[in-house]
Amino acid sequence: MAATLRITHKAIGVEVRRGPYEIVVDGQTLGSVEMNQSVEIPIEVGPHSLQLFEGRNSSPKRSFDAFEGETISFRSTGKSLLPIFLLSFIFPRLGLSLRRVKA
Repeated sequence: MAATLRITHKAIGVEVRRGPYEIVVDGQTLGSVEMNQSVEIPIEVGPHSLQLFEGRNSSPKRSFDAFEGETISFRSTGKSLLPIFLLSFIFPRLGLSLRRVKA
């Protein structure tokens, strides 16, 4: 049996980075998630890394362990505080936030 990875691209209010986010797990693109949508992807049990991309912007890389039958959930948005938003033009890895949430 496998585990499930759930990614939610949730915008609250105005968000500049409205395009779909590319989902990269362990260096492989596994799909994308549209704004205000969720995607569930089956993954193998074990350690993994997750990162999202939208154009040149990306999220920080997050590591997690997947256990059999578990659903691992992350929430992402392109909205951030003004200083971080402005810094993301210089440091694209600050462009998207990615947080693990309880399923």
